[in-house]
Amino acid sequence: SSGSAHNQLNTPYFISRDITTNTHYIADFNNHCVMNYASCAPNGTLAIGGQGPGMNNTQLNYPAGVYFDSASICLLIANYGGQHIVRWTLGVTVDPMGNLYVAGTGNQRMQLLLAGQTNGTTLAGITGAISLIIVAIRSIKIESELNLVNQMKLMNDKKQFNKALELFDKHKDKSIDRSSNMILTQILKACAGIGDLQRGSTIHRLVSSRLENDSYLLASLIHLYMQCGEVAQAQSLFDVSTKKTLSIYGAMMKGYIKNNQADNVVDLFKRIKNPDEIIIILLFNACAQLGTDEALNLIKQVLSKTPKSFESNSYLLTSLLDALMKCGDVKQAEIWFNRSTKNSYQCYIQNSMENEAIELFKKLKTPGEIAFTLFFNACAQLGTEEALNSIKQVSSKIVQSFQSNSRLLTSLLDGLVKCGGITYAENLFNTFKNKTVSMYKVMINGFLKENNCLKVLSLFNQMKMNNVEIDHIIWTCIIKCLSEIGDGDFCQSIVEKIPESCFVDSQIHNALINMWGKCGCVNRAKEIFEKMSQPNQIGYAAMINSYGLNGMGLQSIELYYQMPKELINEATYICVLNACSHSGLVNEALSIFKTIEIKTERIYTSIIDCLSRASFFKEAQQLVDEFERSHIPALPMHLALLSGARNANNSHMSQQIYDRVVKLFSQSNHSLTPATVLLANVYGSSGHIDKASDIKTQLYQSDTKKRIGLAWTVTNGQVYQFRAHDRSHPRSHEIKAELEKIANELIDHGHVFDAILCGHSEKIAIAWNFVVNPHTSKIQVTKNLHVCGDCHRATKLIAAIRQCEIIVRDANRIHHFYTNGQCSCNDYF
Repeated sequence: SSGSAHNQLNTPYFISRDITTNTHYIADFNNHCVMNYASCAPNGTLAIGGQGPGMNNTQLNYPAGVYFDSASICLLIANYGGQHIVRWTLGVTVDPMGNLYVAGTGNQRMQLLLAGQTNGTTLAGITGAISLIIVAIRSIKIESELNLVNQMKLMNDKKQFNKALELFDKHKDKSIDRSSNMILTQILKACAGIGDLQRGSTIHRLVSSRLENDSYLLASLIHLYMQCGEVAQAQSLFDVSTKKTLSIYGAMMKGYIKNNQADNVVDLFKRIKNPDEIIIILLFNACAQLGTDEALNLIKQVLSKTPKSFESNSYLLTSLLDALMKCGDVKQAEIWFNRSTKNSYQCYIQNSMENEAIELFKKLKTPGEIAFTLFFNACAQLGTEEALNSIKQVSSKIVQSFQSNSRLLTSLLDGLVKCGGITYAENLFNTFKNKTVSMYKVMINGFLKENNCLKVLSLFNQMKMNNVEIDHIIWTCIIKCLSEIGDGDFCQSIVEKIPESCFVDSQIHNALINMWGKCGCVNRAKEIFEKMSQPNQIGYAAMINSYGLNGMGLQSIELYYQMPKELINEATYICVLNACSHSGLVNEALSIFKTIEIKTERIYTSIIDCLSRASFFKEAQQLVDEFERSHIPALPMHLALLSGARNANNSHMSQQIYDRVVKLFSQSNHSLTPATVLLANVYGSSGHIDKASDIKTQLYQSDTKKRIGLAWTVTNGQVYQFRAHDRSHPRSHEIKAELEKIANELIDHGHVFDAILCGHSEKIAIAWNFVVNPHTSKIQVTKNLHVCGDCHRATKLIAAIRQCEIIVRDANRIHHFYTNGQCSCNDYF
């Protein structure tokens, strides 16, 4: 009878045979699909369509004919309802988000290519994110649950195991016994990652009948038991298996290594007839753990039988070099290193074995250019003080012939900068005669990371003077630097020189939107955004954030709802929630928060900040408790609570929150300085001046490092940077006199302030503007910390007394202080 089940058809119009697989493709006219039937099989599988008539990538519209093209392994379909011919490559399909799924039988895997990307991530089969190489394409079918597999796979790859399990638990059909093996494999991987033996054992009990027919599911279960130390249970599963594939052997070998039973790995290896690269890698890892002469002999024996093609595998070279060195044969390791220096060294770096790379380098008698370069790259990835010292020692030994090698010198600078040696790098950079664009990029990025805008601008000017080409990457860095300075007129004087050729790059547009937003010039940011034909995630986030910084929360929300859903990510949520927070739009923020499926720590922190800022402390605390039921406590959430209590001038609540912070985080690596400063500020603003002074005095006398307050301002076209309590300026005596003058004016207008706060960086910057231009009508200042209550009240009065508009951007938002003594934030900050 006619129907839509897999053993039914509804007006079949045409049939075509694939002689290579002896299957038949049938154009099922009224079911809007093409079915695939094996020869003489009563049931078929859906090949294409089956989602109703339509014109999207997964639909057909009354297919009236089908032809299988064996040369290209694709189907040609006469799509009657669509009035066109569809060419459908078998083994390839897309999901509603435009992601591509490709099945390859030749290399035994199914890969996912996210929309717009050319590198695939393996969903099933040989694992790993590798370049797409698909062999012998055959058909696959995408199920509704494949998106779930995809998301869980990506989370597991990022070691976000709890999130992967949370995602499964929220799925509409979270029944274990009805879940596909692909989903179960990801669940087991997540359980192994967090040691959830109980859930894994439950899965074992419910799906034990499936294990014999799915080697990957069995391997995943073995891996779970091994990760949880249940070696006997894993061994039992392995012993009863009658179809021992390489993936099952691999799971056992990896588990033995995990549980320090390397001898068992060797015994198991001897039972494998045709080991692949992964099995050999695991053997070498076991030999490294053993470190014996017997293990070394086995390594050499295996190497003599290993195909030459295996030598190009960086993972294999990593484990081989490590095993040879740990078995005491450094000479043989050096021979292998010299046979393929670049691959050998890169494999260490790619596999996060930078220390091994450095140790191997130190054993080389005459390292060449590539060895030096990769050594510096390894140190750069470590980014430690020890690595910095190693670079300094090695760099002094570089022979004269290498000192004109720009690639080597660039990697040297990069290593120094990333290990915290920016000053050493700068001194070295200044000695170079021929400075390349790449060298400038390293130094500019290093100073940007240090928030040293003056150095960035100095290098930029140096490039112009030396006629060094300024490409779009350098321009992007310069725009980021200008964003930190935040002076609209100064920014305009520089960005107007960007060549038209750079504007084809979306990074420039996104950076400019961000820059103008941070300068308080929202209309200019909006103008650039609206000229973009297809803004990307970063562009939308930059515009939403620009509105939020300037207190335009409603505009942020409006743009958020206009944004294509597939572009929305964590950064978008944070930007719009922060915009709501600084505009007091609590209900709107909660509505958005409820729609977010995967709520990260940063997203929780943003909504908690929003609630705390509006004095909804009970609701904020409930969200903190909700988060901490399944996660370890996060300091930023408690700081958001404390900041809200400070804004409310509630010293009692602030003390309670601070005590809780000390209890939770005093033994961790977190610095409690921000919490201590907030507590001191709340006591100061609530009239407890002595208590505030005591706390700050104790903080200054302790060894604790306090983040230094910095402020930037531009006068007469020159950028100036001031630190809190700065006395380094050549005209500091004039600045001090102006500060005293301002203080007296404030007192005359009834302002009572904390004397300690008179030296805050933004007050010094404001005073400097009046020193240079006593009758200025506009001052713009950017600071790196949050504005304190005293400075905020004082700046409102200064703007009114001096009849000068003052714009201050702090770490949270932009404050427009008007000449009527009001602030754009309406004291909601």
